[in-house]
Amino acid sequence: MRAGRRPLNRRTLFTAVFAAGTTLALGACSENDELADQAGSDQGYVSGSGVVSQVAVEDRGEPLELDFETIDGESMSLADLRPTPVVINLWYAACPPCRKEAPDLKSVSESFGDKAQFIGVNVRDQAAAANAFINNYQIPYPNMLDTNGDMVSLLSGVLPPQATPSTVVLDTEGRAAARVVGEVDASTLKGLIEDVRAE
Repeated sequence: MRAGRRPLNRRTLFTAVFAAGTTLALGACSENDELADQAGSDQGYVSGSGVVSQVAVEDRGEPLELDFETIDGESMSLADLRPTPVVINLWYAACPPCRKEAPDLKSVSESFGDKAQFIGVNVRDQAAAANAFINNYQIPYPNMLDTNGDMVSLLSGVLPPQATPSTVVLDTEGRAAARVVGEVDASTLKGLIEDVRAE
């Protein structure tokens, strides 16, 4: 949607740009993280601001379906998580904005508890590097290694190619309701989840 067009309601598709880092409260584990302060879109990640889009209920596509295994060996299915809203975050360990957003993802996931299911999707690493990241940032929610690109392929109609980090919020029917391409902050993510829960 063009910036000059006025949305009809909160759920109308819109795009807004948020300045990266303006409201981001970094955890102690990443405050002195030099890698997290790097920036550059030529490095294989989306740097700078996160672009937020919401999709009106009537414009959402079909529910997203995927069975997968977590790094811990647990079998999960997107279908089994319904009617809980699902937050899918694409990341990899050496991605600076992924490191910067990790504390906010952790805090928001903990604040919602069982009212929203978070899933981390590692798009690049082997298990050792992914687990080191998860342990360092004390990520409490399940993560998967997307070795075969199954989740990325599933989200190809929602996200641009190689958009890491990215976050997608699924509604209670499993349909893509919102996305953030680039680093997400806590207040934005909370608002997107609350919008879906209020529907």
